[in-house]
Amino acid sequence: MYIETEPTPNPATLKFLPGQPVMAAGTREFTSPEDAAASPLAEALFDLGEVTGVFFGRDFVSVTAAPGVSWATLKPQVVAMLLDHFVSGAPLFTGGDAAGIAVPADDDETWGHDPADADIVEQIKDLIETRVRPAVANDGGDIIYRGFREGVVFLTMQGACAGCPSSSATLKHGIESLLKHYVPEVSEVRAA
Repeated sequence: MYIETEPTPNPATLKFLPGQPVMAAGTREFTSPEDAAASPLAEALFDLGEVTGVFFGRDFVSVTAAPGVSWATLKPQVVAMLLDHFVSGAPLFTGGDAAGIAVPADDDETWGHDPADADIVEQIKDLIETRVRPAVANDGGDIIYRGFREGVVFLTMQGACAGCPSSSATLKHGIESLLKHYVPEVSEVRAA
């Protein structure tokens, strides 16, 4: 087995591709050792002591290094850990699957929207799913729709995209421009 690595726009994060599915559906982000207790792999990566974030995508794992940590020393440790995990066929989550693991809602219940905006919200969600999420996944992350209110779209960046120096530019110049072009009711995009 060979694990490819790719840089991401976030210099603190590398994307690791094991050449097989990581998550059958959805994504999962771990931002602390306490969160990582739900996954033996994420927990082991945090146990290295130099990791501040782990993100599971469909076919990749993004790992964020702590400030000041050199990828030259951390990368071989992460690759070895990923090889051990995928070669052994160990479960990704405690209990063998993702059942019972709390994942933040992928809907707009928290941020709300006017029921009259239902068509607009569907257009926004469709554009995010078909145009934005694939591009963000290529960079080792994900983007989650959180809501639409009074012309403002609320989104959350995850994985390599969270904390990336270019994430605000991605939101403002990339995603906001795209949404405004196709959905004139959108006036702004904000990080949630």
